[in-house]
Amino acid sequence: MRLTTSPRLPDADDDYFYPHSDGRPMGETPAHFRNLSYVREMLDVWYADDPQVFVAGNMFIYYVPGDRLKHVSPDLFVVRGVPKDKPRKKYLLWEERKGPDLVVELTGAGTRDEDLDKKWLYRDILGVREYVLFDPYGEYLQPALQGFLLQEGDDALMPMVSGRLQSNVLGLHFEAQGEDLRLYDPATGRWRRTPPEEREFAAQTAAERDQTAAELDQMEAKLDQTAAERDQLAAKLEQTATERDQAMAEKARVEQELAKLRRRLGETTDEG
Repeated sequence: MRLTTSPRLPDADDDYFYPHSDGRPMGETPAHFRNLSYVREMLDVWYADDPQVFVAGNMFIYYVPGDRLKHVSPDLFVVRGVPKDKPRKKYLLWEERKGPDLVVELTGAGTRDEDLDKKWLYRDILGVREYVLFDPYGEYLQPALQGFLLQEGDDALMPMVSGRLQSNVLGLHFEAQGEDLRLYDPATGRWRRTPPEEREFAAQTAAERDQTAAELDQMEAKLDQTAAERDQLAAKLEQTATERDQAMAEKARVEQELAKLRRRLGETTDEG
């Protein structure tokens, strides 16, 4: 789809014409909220060093200039090639000039049909490459985790590797573990840590660091004690050497005095 701009369009920052919220609270179960926040934070960490990847959730994407009704709000989306630090309350497709590369929808009773119907919009209008659907409770989708390659056809499925969905956009794999959607890094063979796991890991690392620092302090104290004992021993050795030198000097003096007495005694004997 070719996107053009018009000088008569409303200002992009006009929240009245392009609102960034519909004013309605999001109806989410604890599992939906947890997965949305966890996966988004994990992807923020994954792309922390890449300034040209934008990760967002529940943000309005407007895709027809001048038509405020033409918008969609994915649960989570990732756009490669746009600056992450650009201030934005909503995503205007004609300004960004690029749609999401990946969209994740956490589906449920109220959104199942809508989420499935969105495939054409994501494919034909937004140019989404990968579309992932996850039903945390496994009530409305079978299987609960599904992935589509939209640019390869409406029903083209994302490849599976060891029971996980392979995302070429992310370089990561998706896997459903009960009510949780997890991310797996095939390059390291490890799961990406969820925020609670990250906090636990940080606390454990800090505890290990503190323990190592305490052990280092103990070792340094032992080294200082050993050095002090060595200095004490050296002082004792030096004192012993001094006392030995003094004893030898005293012995030499006594021997000299004894020699003198013997000479005198000899002289007295000769005179007698």
